[in-house]
Amino acid sequence: MELTHIDEKNNPKMVDVTHKDITHRLAEASCFIDVDPLIMEKLHEGEIQTKKGPVFHTAIIAGTMAVKKTSELIPFCHPLSIEGCDLDIKAEKSTNQIHITCKVKISGKTGVEMEALTGATVAALTIYDMCKAITHKMTIRETKLMEKRGGKRTVQKEQQ
Repeated sequence: MELTHIDEKNNPKMVDVTHKDITHRLAEASCFIDVDPLIMEKLHEGEIQTKKGPVFHTAIIAGTMAVKKTSELIPFCHPLSIEGCDLDIKAEKSTNQIHITCKVKISGKTGVEMEALTGATVAALTIYDMCKAITHKMTIRETKLMEKRGGKRTVQKEQQ
């Protein structure tokens, strides 16, 4: 397989998408945070309140902002006009886990998997930041692409 971000002189480059067709594209990424029970004790009606404010609501806003700024963070990502971004955060007290999903949609010439991965990751980092006053006993793990549609390759959503 040929690397797409390297030119014939072995220099890094942004992929030229001029020749590609505009298609509907979707990507969904997810990640988990294992948290200490002290954090889950603060969970009330699907939200954790801290002195910094509502944790999950803030993480959704941060994740959405990150999706829109992905091309500013990752050098060869194209700036995209995001048409849809949905972040979902669920806490499971029985396992002390927080599950984040980020789904991004566009009509464009390039995919949005990096945007979805960035959104999920920044949402997780925001939760970490807002909960670290309670305890640092948190592990962000398993950030991964769950689904990708549009373009050359499709990644099927895993059965859970």
